[in-house]
Amino acid sequence: MPGFVLLVRDRQDGTPDMRIGYTVTKKVGNAVVRNRMKRRLRELARALLPQNGIRGADHVLIGRNGGIERDFAQMKSELAKALAKVAR
Repeated sequence: MPGFVLLVRDRQDGTPDMRIGYTVTKKVGNAVVRNRMKRRLRELARALLPQNGIRGADHVLIGRNGGIERDFAQMKSELAKALAKVAR
């Protein structure tokens, strides 16, 4: 199971802007762990969304348990795979 969940919703408002949101619940850990997870999610989005994101859509990354322990390269490949699946 990946360390995050990706939700994508087309806004259908005619603008090509991509928006991104991040959320990590208290179930993941204390504030330090949640903020660290959000920093990892932001870096993933910074690396992959400009090329692989859906134009005119809202993207939400939800941090899950185990996301802190996962290898960053593995999470990056999982996000790329998820974005490719959504693009189809």
